[in-house]
Amino acid sequence: MDYYTPISILIWISLAVMCILVHENNRFTKEKKYILYFTYIILGCASLFEWLGVQLNGNMDFSPWLLRAVKLFDYILTPIAGGVVVLQFQTKGIFKKLIYIFIGFNILYQFVSFFTGWMIEIDDLNVYSHGNGYNVYVVTYLIITVLVIIEFFIYGKKFRKQNRISLLAILLFVLTGIIMQEILGRSVRTAYISLVLCLALLYIHNQEFSELAADDKMHEQLIKISVDPLTGISSRYAYNQEVMNLESLKTLPSDLVAISIDINGLKKVNDNLGHLAGDELICGASQCISNIFKNHGKCYRTGGDEFIVFINSNNDEEIEELMANLRDNADKWKGTLAPNLSLSIGYEKAIDNEKISIENLISLADKKMYIDKNRYYVEHNLDRRK
Repeated sequence: MDYYTPISILIWISLAVMCILVHENNRFTKEKKYILYFTYIILGCASLFEWLGVQLNGNMDFSPWLLRAVKLFDYILTPIAGGVVVLQFQTKGIFKKLIYIFIGFNILYQFVSFFTGWMIEIDDLNVYSHGNGYNVYVVTYLIITVLVIIEFFIYGKKFRKQNRISLLAILLFVLTGIIMQEILGRSVRTAYISLVLCLALLYIHNQEFSELAADDKMHEQLIKISVDPLTGISSRYAYNQEVMNLESLKTLPSDLVAISIDINGLKKVNDNLGHLAGDELICGASQCISNIFKNHGKCYRTGGDEFIVFINSNNDEEIEELMANLRDNADKWKGTLAPNLSLSIGYEKAIDNEKISIENLISLADKKMYIDKNRYYVEHNLDRRK
């Protein structure tokens, strides 16, 4: 058995393993999987015909026409094997179209050469040599290779800079394998070995990119769910995360202050003026809260008209001044649909409650807020249920 046979067998087995890996990969779409299957099958067929050409060359037991047919498919599939690599890039543009055009030209040229003998000449010992038209194939193959290189660079633009370097390293690797075979002669068969390893490395690269893309998408989603879509301040999700962080502490920071804020009369506004007016009122409250506390702590919308703020301060005068500024800001607010804004506010300081949990601190702030709310409804002779 010549050395190239076991190498070819390993190439075919490697491609089969790649197909299994693709089949088991749930991150790939069906379309992506079919493209990869097609790429591996084409490469396997191209490798098979190159191997057959090596076996039949100089073998008098077979017809020269069989050798000619094998080399026909070898010369057809070799440029295709390089061209189909860019299929998995899923890029669009003139360069990919040019690859397909030159592949089509080569297919036509090879079929014509099959009958004219332009590509190969076979002697009486059934040994082939390059014909007068072989240079046309070489030029076409080089053009396809250059276009594939360009596609590599275009594809690399979608990656982060550090991922582009690894992609270019893969390209350099496969080019080295192809050039070694062309320069060192027929006894050296490194092109398909480098192509198969190129596909394996691209699969790994693709996996890494998929994970990075998934991480980026998760980060984007995390940002989206961390921001309340209506008001633009931190959401209920962000609030829950902050509470979990505070719960993980052995003791709360002594200067932590929990502030509970609620809009007065939102139901009446929704019922009488419509939900757009209610949304305007919620956004107005959010704006007032953010204006006062954005430089002092974190603001969250935790429900329809409910807000929680965490600040750090042990200065009672500063805290009371912030509360007064918030009420003043709310009193001055005027909406287009909702005429005015009133807030009920309650706060509780951690320093006043030894070893208190964050949940209980918030609960105490809520109780004070509801006391303030009841006072508002009594003073204005209003029914909270209406």
